[in-house]
Amino acid sequence: MTAAPGTAPHPVAARLSFLDRYLAVWILAAMAAGLGLGRVVPGLGGALARVTVAGVSLPIALGLLVMMYPVLAKVRYDRLDTVTRDRRLLIPSLVLNWILGPALMFALAWIFLPDLPEYRTGLIIVGLARCIAMVIVWNDLACGDREAAAVLVALNSVFQVLAFSLLGWFYLSALPGWLGLERTALDVSVVEIARSVLIFLGIPLAAGFLTRRLGEKARGRAWYETKLLPKAGPFALYGLLFTIVVLFALQGDAITSQPLDVLRIALPLLVYFAVMWAGSMAFGRAAGLDYPRATTLAFTAAGNNFELAIAVAIATFGAASGQALAGVVGPLIEVPVLIGLVHVALATRRFFPSAAAPAAQEGASRV
Repeated sequence: MTAAPGTAPHPVAARLSFLDRYLAVWILAAMAAGLGLGRVVPGLGGALARVTVAGVSLPIALGLLVMMYPVLAKVRYDRLDTVTRDRRLLIPSLVLNWILGPALMFALAWIFLPDLPEYRTGLIIVGLARCIAMVIVWNDLACGDREAAAVLVALNSVFQVLAFSLLGWFYLSALPGWLGLERTALDVSVVEIARSVLIFLGIPLAAGFLTRRLGEKARGRAWYETKLLPKAGPFALYGLLFTIVVLFALQGDAITSQPLDVLRIALPLLVYFAVMWAGSMAFGRAAGLDYPRATTLAFTAAGNNFELAIAVAIATFGAASGQALAGVVGPLIEVPVLIGLVHVALATRRFFPSAAAPAAQEGASRV
């Protein structure tokens, strides 16, 4: 970002709120608080798990809805048509999410966990569940394209309903059988997946769309974006932090009592997130995408729908299963890694000269 003549440049960080500026600290504190609560409060995880919606703890569901609503209320829905015409974005997103991502997680699960079938199966399920929720926040923090993110998560949601069960059969039963490896059955219905998508994407998407439509109609776009959105924006981070606390409280005892197992699960996840994000970002740059859209492509390809993965693992194998633990370890690794990649993404703006200045100027108004 350049300063006007005769003035000193002002870093974007200096214009961020106190909450935004130290987001990484709050996220780590929320993770520690959740793990501590799950460890020291007897029965807390079980109590949270018993109150469920679509197989996921109701407190987690509420936190996710609060987290996603402000970001989706910021989307300018009248711009979505320009995104849907960009084949440089849509086709790579489909390939990365539904071909390369699951294949990479399958390979990493077998390479790192050949002797731990429950954890291996849990990781493969995580790889099949493409992100439709928390990625919206990471993308917004990294100054990605909000409209592109809305389109890509909607596209992922459709493919999730149509392809999740089929891919589960392929990667857990058919492909291992062809390779002479151990096979696993996955019993999950299209209705269950559709219900999860409706709750975690449909509700906040509809609420965000209606808020913008009615707000602009009543008071105009200037009022909506300068008065209403700044008041609603911080709730995305409040919802994110609340979700993290509850999520890690659910399995706090299991995670802290099995550190070596958690480490075994974490290693392939670290490789997965790094490879998917860096590869997608590099591909976006090579394909001529600007910074916001390349960033959106990278985060939507690297993120996973841990809500669905945990719900499927619990419904199929039980809440105390190794598959469920692997599902919970997914966000345990994803959250700090992707918040770190937000900073890496912002540092790469200089490689996207046409989009660097607008992205920097908009950074201070992000959630």
